[in-house]
Amino acid sequence: MSRAPVSSRVLEAAIAWKLSLEGGSGTADERSEFRRWHAASEEHARAWRQLGALDQRVIAAAGPARQALLQSRVSLRRRIGKVGGGLAGMFLLGSLLAWVGAPSLAPSYWLAEHRTATGELRTLRLEDGTLLSLNSHTAVDIDYAGEQRVIVLQQGEISIETGHHDPRPLLVRTEDGRLRPLGTRFLVRREDHGTRLEVLQASVAAKPLNSGDEQVLREGQQVLMNANGLGRVGTVPAGADAWTRGMLVVDNMRLADLLAALGQYRSGYLGVDDQVADLRVTGSFPLTDTDLALASLVPALPVKVERHTRWWVTVGPK
Repeated sequence: MSRAPVSSRVLEAAIAWKLSLEGGSGTADERSEFRRWHAASEEHARAWRQLGALDQRVIAAAGPARQALLQSRVSLRRRIGKVGGGLAGMFLLGSLLAWVGAPSLAPSYWLAEHRTATGELRTLRLEDGTLLSLNSHTAVDIDYAGEQRVIVLQQGEISIETGHHDPRPLLVRTEDGRLRPLGTRFLVRREDHGTRLEVLQASVAAKPLNSGDEQVLREGQQVLMNANGLGRVGTVPAGADAWTRGMLVVDNMRLADLLAALGQYRSGYLGVDDQVADLRVTGSFPLTDTDLALASLVPALPVKVERHTRWWVTVGPK
């Protein structure tokens, strides 16, 4: 899906169409007019896809915003038409602008056996003693019924500490290939361009989907695997598994990158002003209280945290 920006005018039109057609209540003429609007421009189609990507996040919203979204379509259209005339309009339009270009959640996420919501961390003890931790917005399927024990990572990031109560081989699969732990502890993360493996203890054999060869990664090594091969082997950064303990540990990280990481653990928009985006940050930050994490930046950096609503927060110059 294209990540090119769309104009606020087109976003407003997409929201209006969404509200008009929601639940299949649009008339035949309205549906025909929508199809013409959708086909008239690639930007229209892109805005419609991005609105769909936002749907599940809006549905999951709690408090006043959710109540506002449950009001009548007529009332919502009036609010949105004024662009920010009410909380629902501000939240919807602001969220679309914030998440423009965000990929849609794949059906495999919603159909997965185990999944976590934004900001949720979960640990499972599997029947063989394996300890499986799921990071924020992660989805996995577990299949222990056959001759192999298989964990399928559909989305997000997991930490695995292998158990030894079952003689069958344990495999971790993604769409990029498979990972075969050799009695170990390791991290697996789905990224835009492949699957990231970080070995914390012992070793893991990685086999890309379209390759016949395995490569063994040792303790302290990491690699990006795609369907056709493995990238360059690197070193696992310090604190890579700190999220399993509810912390984010960074060393000389750009402020913009830190906020992007924290944004994975909170709903809504978390932005940064270009004037402070390149400030460097070192420290530990709680993932279970991202507001506290943001507050801790203020004494250490020349920045201020501006809260426009609970769902719209920016960090700018002091």
